[in-house]
Amino acid sequence: MLDDQWITTDPRTKKLLIRFRVRGFSKQFCLSTGLKDTKRNREIVRSRRDAIANDIALERFDPTLESYRFRAAGKNPAVAVAPIAPKPKYEYDLLELWNKFTDYQETQIEQTTILNRYRAVLGYTKRLPTYFLNEAVKIRDWLLKTTTQKMAWLLVNHYNQCCEWAVTSKLIPDNPFLQLKLKKPKKKSIAEDHRAFTLKERDLIIEAFENHSEYSHYSSLIKFLFWTGCRPGEAFAVTWGDISNDCCKININKSRNLHRILKSTKNGVKRVFPTTPGSKLQKLLIEIRPFQYDFNTLIFTDDKGNPLSSGVLQKPWKGQRYKVDGREYRYPGVVTELVERGRLPFYLKLYATRHTFATWAITKGNSPDKVAKWIGDTVETVLRYYCHPQVVESECPDF
Repeated sequence: MLDDQWITTDPRTKKLLIRFRVRGFSKQFCLSTGLKDTKRNREIVRSRRDAIANDIALERFDPTLESYRFRAAGKNPAVAVAPIAPKPKYEYDLLELWNKFTDYQETQIEQTTILNRYRAVLGYTKRLPTYFLNEAVKIRDWLLKTTTQKMAWLLVNHYNQCCEWAVTSKLIPDNPFLQLKLKKPKKKSIAEDHRAFTLKERDLIIEAFENHSEYSHYSSLIKFLFWTGCRPGEAFAVTWGDISNDCCKININKSRNLHRILKSTKNGVKRVFPTTPGSKLQKLLIEIRPFQYDFNTLIFTDDKGNPLSSGVLQKPWKGQRYKVDGREYRYPGVVTELVERGRLPFYLKLYATRHTFATWAITKGNSPDKVAKWIGDTVETVLRYYCHPQVVESECPDF
């Protein structure tokens, strides 16, 4: 809704004016109405203002303003009446609807989903070339040209869901995205999505973190991820109160997401991860445990002592890129650097620490149900994702 934007009063004649700018035109447009500033006349001027805004949106704006001029009715121009423009089909635009939809969803789903998914969609929505719902096709085509096919598919699906809710809520008469659904992109193969490092590669990554001049602080966390198979967010939330006195049992019952918000584990499953006396994991925990500590103290933090998130760990693992004054700067992370030097055959995401643990736990002869219990997943998932023939058939070093 534009309210009374564009509408002003001539200080000399006290009559209403419509002033506005249009992208692509350097000058400001000014349309004299010849109408005094009354409640009824403002309604008339708003109608004409809405008609102009609609023509701008539909790219049929008349820069001469001839088609928008007010015509005198009868012999008295002071009471000139402009024909009322037809009411726009959609009272709200896409940005307004998405904000309303987000407010509604906040009462239905977890806050982390709102922060991760809905705010991300909002960011994309603000960059759209238009918010007008009658230009849904233009929005779809712009997304296909400026984003990946997967991102375009996700956003159009979200807009479709939003508009379906708006129709049900009687905010708009129909859903302009209903017939614009895109074909869902093919998923990567299971083997590609859930590849694992060999044990030699795992130990190489650990050693590289230990000896890194900038990221050695994170070596204990990398070991913990590789040796427990827990999800990164679960490791970010582990406190010393979750560790038994002998450091042989680890309670995994919570997680920290991208925004460092504490929540339950991904599937809500709480579990105890066991390790044996004398194991590498037990020795690690004993070694890094402070002499004095509070049960609520996080075991793993960033190098400044703040809670971790996957975003923070992205830089040490993968690296970062950014631009300053048009010049791009790139700093590889530990794993990226190993790949570039030819010491690793390919790059895998941080989550590969979990795949590596589960794959080699099964390779060592542990039953799928036991591994599923250790990593907080189902037996079906373990069998589907963590039984890699190329790993099982290779030589198996000391696990």
